[in-house]
Amino acid sequence: MFPTPINKDSHALRAIYILAVLFVLMIWLLPLVAIISTSIRPGSDISSGNYWGVPSRFALVENYGEVFNPARSPMLKYFINSIVITLPSVFFAISISAMAGYSLAIHRFRGRIALYAMFIAGNFIPFQILMIPVRTMFVRMGLFDTVWALILFHTAFQTGFATFFLRNFIVQLPFSLVESARVEGATEVRIFRAIILPLMRPALASLGVLLFTFVWNDFFWALTLVQSDRARPITFGLSALKGQWLISWNLIAAGSIVAAIPSVIVFFLLQKQFISGLTFGAVKE
Repeated sequence: MFPTPINKDSHALRAIYILAVLFVLMIWLLPLVAIISTSIRPGSDISSGNYWGVPSRFALVENYGEVFNPARSPMLKYFINSIVITLPSVFFAISISAMAGYSLAIHRFRGRIALYAMFIAGNFIPFQILMIPVRTMFVRMGLFDTVWALILFHTAFQTGFATFFLRNFIVQLPFSLVESARVEGATEVRIFRAIILPLMRPALASLGVLLFTFVWNDFFWALTLVQSDRARPITFGLSALKGQWLISWNLIAAGSIVAAIPSVIVFFLLQKQFISGLTFGAVKE
């Protein structure tokens, strides 16, 4: 019924399996290797077509220092903008969705299924068709070209998926815990804060990593809702590293590595909780 574990197959099949894994891994890592290699090359290597060969000289400090050179581009400002946009967006989205998910999972009220279906349906709407109405709305609200426009949008946009995620997690928790707390006279707020939230830590960590990555790596909505450097995040700000007549691919590669580092750090800090949250309920005891 179940596939034979690879460690029980013949030596030939195990060798083929290992070679296939190494080949796929090499193909998957090739773009990352190319970006890292480009980020430590001088611009002259790129101009001469030396993409994969040994660099004529290593320009690691030069390239990464140039990325944060205020005379070259306000990348440090963009980096701070990304932090200012991402952290509140993730916090507000998780806070709202945790309360909404708790209510949809625990309380039985009329229209609950229809409301839950709306949260799910929102995830299937192509986000490109929202560009013009969202832009127009924020212009009328006076928030266009501000970090608050991106904070509010990402909070609203990510709440649907986050509510769907957390509601399904809460449903798998023992309902007897809530009933016991109600018998003891605990209020719904206390049940949520003292019982549900501690049990949701793996799911909150998993969701936090996902939302942080989604918001931090956003380019489309930054392009739609931001024009000036005062609110431009780092993903959109990478375009500032392009010259008027020549594109400095080595600087863009270095900036891309810097922009990717926070997401990698967040994942490794919450790796254990992330995996625990994603696999919760996968195995029945």
